[in-house]
Amino acid sequence: MLRDTGSLTATANTLCLTQSALSHQLKDLEQRLGGQLFLRKTRPVRFTPEGEILLKLADEIFPRITKAEHELANLKEDANGRLHMAIECHSCFQWLMPALKEYQIHWPSVTLDFSSGFGFEPLPALTAGELDLVITSDIQPRSEVHYEPLFDFEMRLVVSPQSPLAEKSIITPQDLSDQTMLSYPVQKNRLDVVKHFLQPANVEPNKWKQADNTLMLVQMVSADLGVAALPNWAIHDFARQGLIVSKPLGDGLWRRLYAGIRASEQQRHYLQAFFATAKQQCQTHLEGIRAA
Repeated sequence: MLRDTGSLTATANTLCLTQSALSHQLKDLEQRLGGQLFLRKTRPVRFTPEGEILLKLADEIFPRITKAEHELANLKEDANGRLHMAIECHSCFQWLMPALKEYQIHWPSVTLDFSSGFGFEPLPALTAGELDLVITSDIQPRSEVHYEPLFDFEMRLVVSPQSPLAEKSIITPQDLSDQTMLSYPVQKNRLDVVKHFLQPANVEPNKWKQADNTLMLVQMVSADLGVAALPNWAIHDFARQGLIVSKPLGDGLWRRLYAGIRASEQQRHYLQAFFATAKQQCQTHLEGIRAA
């Protein structure tokens, strides 16, 4: 402050102190440090080498103090944050519920709510502030949206043990042209197997059927009512039990799951804590995934 104002009088007025009170405080500081900090009766004030050292120290410390104050204020605000999310992945409920349970232990005051992102476009709702987070593998780059990578997973084709496809080492798009394709109730053009496997090869399955959840899809596949493309971690236990057989799509159709949030809120502590919890829970409990 003294450096900015250039005089004791102006500094005292800015700090709402009398000049004598300010002088007393400065003299007390000089006595404790054992040296004079600035030359009196100079305009503007000239600082001694000892004073310059303290000025340099203040330039380093005060911004850090201000930053810490802002972080503490944000942390207090974050403790009562809101996390309304949409999930564009039916299978994600399998890991999301345990992750949210763990998250609530440490952030009990954050309001949690979620809805499926299957019947509407969630990104406009995110940017409009109606949602706070969208879990998706289908990113649409926007400057106002930050996509936090969660983990990588492989989409696998699941078939019944009796299916001729169970004998193939890999699945080509043409292998599905005479098949009944089972899927979640999602528009076909939003399915990974369509966008990144069938469509580039200009292949359309013989029939499409839908089922509401992963267990129903697996049961239908096991009964040889069709085939389905599902994440490797979602079908690991079913394949181990011999209910289904899983095969790679081409050379391997790997996808990445993201949590999309508003870019302006990227540094919020409760969102960063959710990312960390989700990643830790998934790496611990899901089979076949890779760190993003």
